[in-house]
Amino acid sequence: MPELAIEASAPTELIGKQYRVRGSYEVGREKVREFARAVQNAHPAHRFEGDAAELGCEGVLAPTTFAAVIGWTTTQALLDSVLSRYDLSQILQTDQLFEIHRPMVSGDVLHTETKIESIRRVRGNDFLTVRAAIIDASGAVVVVATVTIVARLGVEIDPDIARLVEGLVMHRRETDRTEFDVIAPMAAEEATEIPPLTRSRAGLEVRTVPRFEDLTVGDELPAGKMQLTRGDLVNYAGVSGDTNPIHFSDRAADLAGLPTVVAHGLLTMGLGAEYLSSWLGDPTAIESYSVRFASLVSVPATSPAQIEFTAKVKSLDPERRTATLLLSGTSEGKKLFGRAVAEVQLS
Repeated sequence: MPELAIEASAPTELIGKQYRVRGSYEVGREKVREFARAVQNAHPAHRFEGDAAELGCEGVLAPTTFAAVIGWTTTQALLDSVLSRYDLSQILQTDQLFEIHRPMVSGDVLHTETKIESIRRVRGNDFLTVRAAIIDASGAVVVVATVTIVARLGVEIDPDIARLVEGLVMHRRETDRTEFDVIAPMAAEEATEIPPLTRSRAGLEVRTVPRFEDLTVGDELPAGKMQLTRGDLVNYAGVSGDTNPIHFSDRAADLAGLPTVVAHGLLTMGLGAEYLSSWLGDPTAIESYSVRFASLVSVPATSPAQIEFTAKVKSLDPERRTATLLLSGTSEGKKLFGRAVAEVQLS
């Protein structure tokens, strides 16, 4: 496929700029439990301190994609400030990567440093890649979340959509804002060094059901089936903070050109994490997880959407006892991911 022509008019002056969210985020035990329920992550370590302690965690274990809650707030803060030229209604997420340097647990007090890594304009759309480093009170990196979004430019917002969104989306009042909603610029030399995952996770002991010696390249994991209802979408919207009405309003979906209400991409990604975790037996074994979204899960009004996950072993690293897994998800015959990859540690 030939390369798309990249226009030179993208706002390149923002590339490389770094910012810090002024306040801190404390990971609450009940928030972890609510999020685990929302993404159907069933391991007891997400709910009970004793089970989390068996995995070496000092608090209830946050699910693999929990950083999405913090990342969404950071992205919103950027759009409210340095990226204010873009309208939220014209933005679509295309890629998401989570790199887990250590398990995130309840009780963690975290701050976020974010960097605009790239902006390129392709056929009237701006593709922005933003990285958020989530850092604990000791200054250690916990999770690095990297997102790519595409912003449509020069598109007049349909007044019907504007009125609908105004009437449906949760109100954002000035009194709701906290320090964690405020972005402050940082000098490059102030940024926290992000170590390689191999160094951060060198001392992490995992307790997986499959052992490294059990696997060979090309092995296929057993297929897994999950489902989503409209109630699941509403619940995830509330827990995650992503209240785009296409996820719960048929009228909003129709105006957006969708056949029906659709699931959040990060909700689908969270279900994929459960599929991997249930096979591994230890959610802390997932060290990185990336998805390129290809299509959305349509969720009918009166029956659940069915999703099937499969995966296979792409490669094995005997020195680190890690495996690279290629994940696939389908719903109604549609391929949900253009590419989905997880790096996992094994006992």
